[in-house]
Amino acid sequence: MSKITVEKCQELIEAEYPLAIYWGFRIEDLGAGTARVRMPYSPKILRLGGTIAGPALMGLADFTMYFTVLTAYEYETGVQSVSTNLNTTFFRRPRQKDVVAHGRIQKAGRRMCFLEVELMSDEQPEAVAHVTGTYALPPQTA
Repeated sequence: MSKITVEKCQELIEAEYPLAIYWGFRIEDLGAGTARVRMPYSPKILRLGGTIAGPALMGLADFTMYFTVLTAYEYETGVQSVSTNLNTTFFRRPRQKDVVAHGRIQKAGRRMCFLEVELMSDEQPEAVAHVTGTYALPPQTA
């Protein structure tokens, strides 16, 4: 079971993440160490050639990782986590459709959390990108 609700995440987004609001990111589902987030298609995320821009895809992946971390750690720990590494492999050009990110924790430690995200273009059965990343957690205070 997730340690945070979709509603609590939405409150955090509205208070702290204006770029997520601008891009229209929506958390669709949270589980224990998992998150599914949607980035609605918009012409404002396109780059030259009519493809969805890499920075938008990487932003979606990082956003998904952050909220995946929040599903597994106590709120005060998770909310203070920060990305320390992000590695993106682009497989194919996404269609001009919504992009859905499926995030999961690979290993959750006391100081570091290792994650992966698969990015899927709506109506396209193959992943368009695979992203791995690491999040640093704040030191535990006794």
